[in-house]
Amino acid sequence: MIPRLDAAKLAVGDAESLEALRVAATGVGFATVYNTQLTGARVADVIEAYRAFFKLPERRKQALDMARTGSNRGWGAAGSEQVDPDANPDYKQFFDIGYQLPAGHPLGEKIFYAPNQWPEDPAFHAVISAYYGDAIAVCKGLLRAIATAIGADAAHFDGAFDTPMALLRGNFYPARPDWAGAKDFGIATHTDYGCLTLLATDGSPGLEVRKRGGGWIPLSAPPGEFIINFGEMLEFWTDGLVKATPHRVVGGTAERISVPMFFNPTYDTNVAPAGSGEVMLAGDHLSARFRQTYVHLQDKT
Repeated sequence: MIPRLDAAKLAVGDAESLEALRVAATGVGFATVYNTQLTGARVADVIEAYRAFFKLPERRKQALDMARTGSNRGWGAAGSEQVDPDANPDYKQFFDIGYQLPAGHPLGEKIFYAPNQWPEDPAFHAVISAYYGDAIAVCKGLLRAIATAIGADAAHFDGAFDTPMALLRGNFYPARPDWAGAKDFGIATHTDYGCLTLLATDGSPGLEVRKRGGGWIPLSAPPGEFIINFGEMLEFWTDGLVKATPHRVVGGTAERISVPMFFNPTYDTNVAPAGSGEVMLAGDHLSARFRQTYVHLQDKT
């Protein structure tokens, strides 16, 4: 069972809600969350902004193609990401923005703080950038609840997210093409790489969560209710207490738009388990995973 959580109750430390969150974090690895500051109408506006962008002619999007910019900012065409080396590249399109540091910041040269690439439409910039900032605030609140739920102090993760490697993505999944075979997916089976994912969707089905004992759980949520899951980095950081769960989108008969916020700590945060004596920098882990995933960053030798 995937718990459904009230964010307002989590924020005030409601014991039953925190226990449900603990069960989600340490068990199935997924939950849904409602009653955040991000309303259904707000999410619907974001989804429609992405939809309008993805419907632009290819030539209009190519100027923002991240395969040309060499970073992970801007547009990714279908086939430009491959999360599972045993599957074909994913046939979705996507558009990524991230955290912007002030000029001269010592982390400013890292790929995770690269300049954002924006289409010409100023309304798109306004809608998406405003949502980005508010989604970060929601994620910070949820991380405090997660810390409490697993028995840590609420502020346990706070200092690690001052300059987060927070990546907001719009995904466009077309209807599953007629040519698709057993190795073709909207996004193939994977675990998320970072700490916390806050996923908004248009309400369409498509996401499937792997059960611990095998098989798949279909999971969807309407605009304004969010799917959350936990990534590899948070599993490392908590010494395996929090679980990163594999999931996928096979694709169906209708197109689908989803908007994940991948919320990750500052680049130089050590996410090795406390007391282990090990060092695992958050940025190093993401760098390695991005080189495996983005086709334009993969080592072809």
